[in-house]
Amino acid sequence: MTRRLARLLPRRHRSSHPPRRLTALVLALILLPLLPGTARAADPPVPPASSPAARSAVAAMQPGWNLGNTYDAIPDETSWGNPPVTRALFQKVKSQGFKSIRLPVTWGIHQGSAPGHTIDPAWMAKVRQVVDLALDEDLYVLLNMHHDSWMWVNNLSADHDAVLARYRATWTQIAAEFRDRSPRLVLESINEPTFGNTSGDDENYRLLAELNKAFHRIVRESGGGNANRLLVLPTLYTNADQGRLDALATELADLRDPMVATTVHFYGWWPFSVNIAGYTRFDATSEQDLTATFDRAYNAFTARGIPVVIGEYALLAYDHNRPGIIQRGEQRKYFEFLGDYARRRDLTTMLWDAGQFLNRNTLQWRDPELFGQIRSSWTTRSGTASSDLVFLPKSGALTGQDLTLNPNGTDFQGLRHGSRNLVKGRDYTVSGNRLTLTATALTELAGDRAYGVNATLEARFSRGVPWRIDVITYDRPVLSNASGGTSGLTVPTQFRGDMLATMEARYDDGSNAGPASWTSFQQWDTAFSAYTNDSVKLTAEFFTSLRDNSRVTLTFHFWSGAKATYYVTKSGSTVTGSPA
Repeated sequence: MTRRLARLLPRRHRSSHPPRRLTALVLALILLPLLPGTARAADPPVPPASSPAARSAVAAMQPGWNLGNTYDAIPDETSWGNPPVTRALFQKVKSQGFKSIRLPVTWGIHQGSAPGHTIDPAWMAKVRQVVDLALDEDLYVLLNMHHDSWMWVNNLSADHDAVLARYRATWTQIAAEFRDRSPRLVLESINEPTFGNTSGDDENYRLLAELNKAFHRIVRESGGGNANRLLVLPTLYTNADQGRLDALATELADLRDPMVATTVHFYGWWPFSVNIAGYTRFDATSEQDLTATFDRAYNAFTARGIPVVIGEYALLAYDHNRPGIIQRGEQRKYFEFLGDYARRRDLTTMLWDAGQFLNRNTLQWRDPELFGQIRSSWTTRSGTASSDLVFLPKSGALTGQDLTLNPNGTDFQGLRHGSRNLVKGRDYTVSGNRLTLTATALTELAGDRAYGVNATLEARFSRGVPWRIDVITYDRPVLSNASGGTSGLTVPTQFRGDMLATMEARYDDGSNAGPASWTSFQQWDTAFSAYTNDSVKLTAEFFTSLRDNSRVTLTFHFWSGAKATYYVTKSGSTVTGSPA
């Protein structure tokens, strides 16, 4: 996985966040293009177009799915929580519309010592079996070298000859094993290449070019089907910043091989993807980041006849075990937009799934509604709205509530509650893109106005999937006193139908408090979380970052628009908290 801007270290769970010490690098990468005087290097050589066969194969791989946290898991395929792979899994994946799978494999922990670096025959047999299972289901398979990138390949600068020899030995064995497999087997040189102890990007680019060239030569010279097999080459970090794309374009111009494709990864605008700095919505900034990234990949390669594979995409903080980090409706808007724009830019996409989307024990989608949105985006647009939440007060008279429709080129066709179509004029009105739910309809839908979801509506459009709207009764959340240690503080909370969106933290002098000192809005899971219906939790990392005996004012922002102010103070190893 590439964490879009700064994923330089391994991650067991692909939904986890970047290391804190990378914050400065992340900000630098975000802001660098905006600084005056930032110059772009001379245009790279123009690589030759790939062959029609290469372009056709990559198009036929759309859409793709990653078998994540399995054969890349350490030390074995079930170590990171997924069951052994079965034929039924690939049958399920194919039945859901996927045309290809990406098979991440970590080889290094299954190898012998130098000079042979022999891959354990039992491990090679497992990989061969899963490749054959997928090929038997008429799926394309993209096989790679995965966590080896940070486990030993990243030491190429410091231990050049030994690392390069091992890399060559590894790919020599893989190439020999799969030389006669179907041309639907595609090989990827390395996942998210990164290098330590280098002088900077120029050296990084040189090292990656050396690896890619060695991979290319080994596979081609192994003969058989490998002589003309489609090969996929990544950018540095598998990142789509312009310098990374230009460097890979230079490599391709040197290789002059018509059966190659390129790959980058995409996990969204980083602040939105992890919920930091107040980016809780898929807004214009997040949208522009996506379009700019895909445009760069298109202009660098696709427009020149070189196919591009988005080898991984998702959201960094999306995880079924940690709901709420990215609000459900905002997730849906992101995936809807991503699928459409990738299609418009002729990019093949491969969903990163470490088990957070498809439950591999039951072979059921953990969130069928979200997958329905993803699947629909492969072929068409869907209408959405400014929110999928309508909040009603617990007491008092109800008034009409407005949402802004985002038709996305579709036509709004009405609202439905269960099996009943709501009546235009009585239950709702539409003026331009403003949808108003009337007080009459809301009174009926809210019923006895119990806290939480009282009713779920569907906004239906002329194509695509319906947009879910939850009608929710709430009161302002209530937080209570708490005390504990710096290992973490549990703040008893009555959410009363509401949901936490984000948290700000400031000292009394107005300066920011918390691990992310560059913003008052702290990162979910790093500084705080709220996964249960009875508490908000403040983390050990949050308290480690605080000044001693300096009061911090927390402002909790909820999805209803409500705010709650709370004070915390660290004194030595103890912490106390109280509502304002």
